[in-house]
Amino acid sequence: MTTPLTIAIDGPAASGKGTIARRLADQYGLRHLDTGLLYRAVAVLCVAEEIALTDAEATGARAMRLDPADLEREGLRSAIAGRGASVVAAHPSVRAALLDWQRDFAGEAKGAVLDGRDIGTVVLPDARAKLFVTADADVRAARRWRELSKDRDIAYRDVLRDIEERDARDAARPDAPMRQAADADLLDTTNMTIEGAVAEASRLIDARLST
Repeated sequence: MTTPLTIAIDGPAASGKGTIARRLADQYGLRHLDTGLLYRAVAVLCVAEEIALTDAEATGARAMRLDPADLEREGLRSAIAGRGASVVAAHPSVRAALLDWQRDFAGEAKGAVLDGRDIGTVVLPDARAKLFVTADADVRAARRWRELSKDRDIAYRDVLRDIEERDARDAARPDAPMRQAADADLLDTTNMTIEGAVAEASRLIDARLST
């Protein structure tokens, strides 16, 4: 039986990890999972059902009932959903509820590319290749601002504040904090185009897969 090929890509918001992960999945013929959508979906569902995002037990119970169809809900890419995701992701109950979901996805068929914040350290510690994708906070904020301002007016300074606050929450949470895995290659996209970042990611992963 062929062992699934798993690629773990971690990093902070707007670092480019999602786009890189999708491109790599296409390149290697694998499925892709943006694990951040799981937490965004939990947050959006909790708000819709009037469950307090700070209630660890209730949000964990809701995460247990997450359905793949929930990942198609509208509004998951909004700034509000992102902030909510960062809150519920800090609850060990929510992370535990979604852990098997992610591992099952990665273990099916040929494997998968997963991107998130704890893929290489917690979800897939034995992934064949790992990347930690990052960029300066102001560059990431500018990227996210351009994305969000297509649909509505939003101040750059507010986006930068959200980015910095989320970085702090994700890195400081006691359960599965965002950090670079010891065996992950670092990819700083601050001064890269997306094409350049994908090319470098491919080079790093090919080198890992060849060993």
